[in-house]
Amino acid sequence: QVQLVESGGGLVQVGESLRLSCAASGLTFSVYAMGWFRQAAGKEREFVAGISRSGGSTSYADSVNGRFFISRDNAKNTVFLQANSLKPEDTAVYYCAAVLTSGSNTYTRVVDYRYWGQGTRVTVSS
Repeated sequence: QVQLVESGGGLVQVGESLRLSCAASGLTFSVYAMGWFRQAAGKEREFVAGISRSGGSTSYADSVNGRFFISRDNAKNTVFLQANSLKPEDTAVYYCAAVLTSGSNTYTRVVDYRYWGQGTRVTVSS
């Protein structure tokens, strides 16, 4: 049974940082591209960052490019999202997701992903 478990969310002030983690189990982690998405209250789930299965390719939403950084540790079956210079508009539930892939692509659409975690809440207070 595939499980993705996010952690690291919380309440922070504007300009502070958080490091989100997503621990995967029940799958061969190194053949899955991973992504982070977020969903704010009353809004659709949106892409934040993606990483290829090797970690060699990454992609970011324009709204977080240069502030957020995605990485992975295939030996520990974990993907990370370093979120810096947080803004109130970053407030959302953050989800990690996995998609089986044979290449070095990253994926940006919700529909691309097969497995999802339950989410971790990030609140940025001004």
